[in-house]
Formats: sequence, C-alpha cells, structure tokens
Amino acid sequence: MAKARDGYYLKSQIYIIKIPQIRGGSIFSVKIKWSQKLLFHDGEFCLTVPFCFPSYVNPVGSKISKKEKIFLKLNSGTGNEVLCKATSHPLKGLTRQAGKLSLSYEAEVSTWSNTDFSFSYKVSSSELFGGVLLQSPFLRDFDEREIFCLYLYPGNYQDRKVFKKDMVFVVDISASMKGSPLQNVKNALLASLFKFNQQDTFNIIAFNGEAYLFSPSMVTATKEAISKASKWVETTFIANGGTNIMLPLTQAMTLLRKSSHSVPLIFLVTDGAVDDGREICEFVKSYVTNGQSVRTPRICTFGIGLYCNHYFLQMLAEIGRGHYDAAYDLDTIDSRMQRLFSTASSVTVADITVKSLEGLESTELFPIHIPDLSFGSPLIISGRYNGTFPELVRVTGTLSDRTSFEVDLKVKREKDMHLTNVFSKRHIDLVTARAWLLESKELEEKVTKMSFQNNVPSEYTFMEMILVKKDDVKKAPDNFLLQKAYSSLSIKGLELEIPKLFLGGLSHGFGDLKATAENLPPATKEAKPSEGLLGKAASTCCGKVANTCCCMCLLQTCSLVNDSCTIVCTQICAALACFELIKCCIELCDCDCLQ
Repeated sequence: MAKARDGYYLKSQIYIIKIPQIRGGSIFSVKIKWSQKLLFHDGEFCLTVPFCFPSYVNPVGSKISKKEKIFLKLNSGTGNEVLCKATSHPLKGLTRQAGKLSLSYEAEVSTWSNTDFSFSYKVSSSELFGGVLLQSPFLRDFDEREIFCLYLYPGNYQDRKVFKKDMVFVVDISASMKGSPLQNVKNALLASLFKFNQQDTFNIIAFNGEAYLFSPSMVTATKEAISKASKWVETTFIANGGTNIMLPLTQAMTLLRKSSHSVPLIFLVTDGAVDDGREICEFVKSYVTNGQSVRTPRICTFGIGLYCNHYFLQMLAEIGRGHYDAAYDLDTIDSRMQRLFSTASSVTVADITVKSLEGLESTELFPIHIPDLSFGSPLIISGRYNGTFPELVRVTGTLSDRTSFEVDLKVKREKDMHLTNVFSKRHIDLVTARAWLLESKELEEKVTKMSFQNNVPSEYTFMEMILVKKDDVKKAPDNFLLQKAYSSLSIKGLELEIPKLFLGGLSHGFGDLKATAENLPPATKEAKPSEGLLGKAASTCCGKVANTCCCMCLLQTCSLVNDSCTIVCTQICAALACFELIKCCIELCDCDCLQ
C-alpha cells in the first residue's frame, strides 16, 4: 500500500485524483484546503487562485442553472487601512474594519469561469512599520508554548535608499540543465544584470564538475562590463558534466570577503542534489560565525524541478540569512528567478536583531537567522516561547547610509486569526530542513506531530482522503492524515470498507542523487503510477482506441450540437461506461481536453 497512489500530478500544475466507483445519482463533493504564500510586489500583496474550468465540464443544455460564488475574508494582521488595488472578478464589499475586510462575488453564468481569480491589496502606510501578534495554543496542541509573530513592512520604496550590491551568480550548467531550464536561467540572469546600478559590482560563476569564472575579481556594473558578461554567458553556458556545488560556493565566498559598505550576496541556482550538502551547510555556518569583521555574504538559493534537495537549499538560505524559492514548472523559472533577485537586491535594513526576547524561555525562532528587510518582501519572524512577553519589542539594524535603525513594535493579542494555520506549512518545512541537516529522529517525530495536528502533509507522513456517506444532518469529516485505524461504512445494510484514496506528490523528497548523477532533466511531476488499468491497457488495442477517440473530447463536442445528437452521444457514453472504457480513455488520453 505504501507505493499505491490514487492521487498524483499529471502535469506540474494538474493534480489527478482517481475516484472509485460510486452509485449513480450520488452527489459527489470535494473540499480542498491549502496554504499559499502571498506574493509581494511594489508594496502590494497578490493572491492568484486557479478558477478556470474546461468547456467539457459545462452541463449540456441551456436550461441548467450555473452559479459561481467567491467569498474573500481578509485579515492583514495590522490596524492599518487595507486598500484594494485590483481584482479579476467584480467583488462587492460586505464588511470593512481596520486591517480587515470581507468581499463576495456571486453570479449566474452561461459557462463556468475561464479566468483565474486574482486579487491584490495594499496596507496603507508610507513609512516602515510593524507589530507583534501573540496567541495561546489551542486546547489539544502538543506544543504548549505560546505563539508569536513579528512583522515588518518596508514602507514606500521612494522614501528610502537601498544598499549597494556586491553579487555573485553561481549557476548550475550540468548536462541535466540542457535546453529549456538553462535557457530560462540565462534569460533571468541577463535581465537581472541590466537592473544593476553603476556603483554595484558583480561576478558570475558557472559550474558543473568544475567552476568557470567570468572574472578573477568583482566587476563594476558598467554598460561595457554587462555587455561583456552577456557575451560570456552565451558562450559559456553550455550544459555539460556533473554537479559540484562546494567548489563554486567557496570561490564566491572568497570573492566577497572584502566587501564593505554593501550587502554581499550569493545567488545559487541548481537542479541537482549533492551528497555533501550537510558539509556545505556546516562550511557556510562556520564562515558566518567566524567572519565578524565584515558583513558576511547573504545566500539566496533557487531550486529547479524535483531532483534537487529543496530542504538543503532552504537550510543553506536560512544559515546565510537569505531567501529561497523554487520552480517546479519550467515555464516559471524566468519570472520566479527575477522576483527572487528583486527581493535579494533591494535591502533597506541590514543586520537586524530583535531585542527584548532574552527574558523568554524555550524560545524557538523561524527562521533562526534573521534575514534583512527588503522592498521585495516584508520581514516575518514567528515562533514559540514560554514566559511573559514584553509589551514593546525593539528591533535594530543598519541603514544603507550606515546609520543605525531602531523601532519599537507594539504587542497585541490576536483573536480573529489562527496563527497556527498561517504558519504550519512554514514551520513544518523549516523543522524538516533542520531534521535533515542534523539527521535528528527527534525532529522527525516533531514534524510528524505537527503534520498530524495541522493536517498538512510532510516528508514523514502521507495524505489520505476517506470517502463517506453524508447523512441528512451530519457533515462529512474533512480530509485528514493517516493516524488511526479505519472504520467501516454501512450502505443499504451492507458493511463495506470505507474507500481510501492515498494521495501522492504532496511532498518534495530530499533530492535524487541517482538522477543527478545520470544528468536526467529536471522532473516537474512525480512518475505516473504504472499499476492497474493504465499499465495493462497501454500495451493493448484499448490504448490505441483511446488515443484515437477520446470520450472527454466527445463530451466537449456534445455541447456544440443539438439536443437530439446530445441524447445519442450520452447513450453511447453510457454504453461505454458499462465496459469501463471511459475510465481507460481518461487514463490514456494525450489530447488537450484534460488541460
């Protein structure tokens, strides 16, 4: 059963769930909960939710009512006014309070939406501001410590200068990066070079089994230097060889050791896993600890596909007081890399420390090493503690003109927002990264408890969905993680085991050393299960028939013809269903009707 998967990624952004046979006339409903990090760009928070439905899911017949409804409840966590900036659907305001608002949209439509839902808002303030939220653990929380969240917003970009940049790009050009991955990385890198100011310096290191430097020293970002670097990238970025991260990372550290009056930054991009990841983290940790005379390099990491160890990259970024991001869809490499570059290169307050927390007991911070505040992202520090939290928390740092920065943040109790829900995924990922680094069974067990408690999949648990019959007055239970024995369900007097769907693809894994050694192209989805109908039908005439005539295509066509033809087509589909050919067709279809 451990290898069985009833849910998996058909493509990088299309998740398939196989529903077992249910009785005709049944109403089948699916409730999905997820955690999604809001994007932050030009001082605005942006949310995008998939809301496109293919035409073949539209009920046939013009008399059938079709409704769409969206309800949005926003709690910014601040007392500042929330300004709506843009929305894809005509939302109507329901309630508005300081830092909160509720909006809704409901409409009768002829066809389901073909536009994703998007919404952006801004917290009104031209100055840097922040606060601290406190909350007690809920009743059955295995961790009895109090919860806190500290946030800092960067304010208006035009009102404050950013630090001078000394940046080294460390880019993987191993054979697995051949084609689209490397081309997208090149596009993002070249676009980033043209965003440098003339007082900034940069360098580029391309690596596979060896390391290739654009220049033996840091180069001032003049137009001539950038043009020369662009030509060097075009001739040097040829996918070939293996993956060795330690060598170029050491060279990048050496290049930046004399940086002054700036925020030195290493920007690492890779699609592979390495067997010396822990040694690399320990090396960076010792470098950060010992290099106190100058500001140590910040490290931003960017992972591509599923074969690299994303927890290694997260840990490396946390130790280096930088940022981490990843692209599981190759088409998003360019945009996500540029967004990470913008965040990393727009530092407004560096060397941040949080005072007033020394008197607390058993304090746990996420992240442990506090990153800089930039215009590309608000600073959010969360964690657990015991003791009495101070009424004011002092945050200090250094501004770009080398003057000291200091602000006192007010502390308040948060009642309307569940902080555990907001931060559960973040905490699970960071603790998983620490468990990997320290090879700690204790931390693995902690991740498991956090996963069970918050209903969030992890590397040490897996998700199951249990189908139940919904009574007239009782609500069916939500999906939950496997943690207790299965019960049974009675349908018309027959005792049947509850159908259990085991959902795969909901975790990253810790990289694939074998795939990296064999230079396999970046994987963007897990392998499709080969068991059952798909494996049997693929080698028979059934597979050929399904590739030629797709039932879903037939349904799509039905919506364009008259009612008589629709009835005939429906009867044909019903007949095919008797032989389970529709199921086979959906499994094997290679056309675009499932997209």
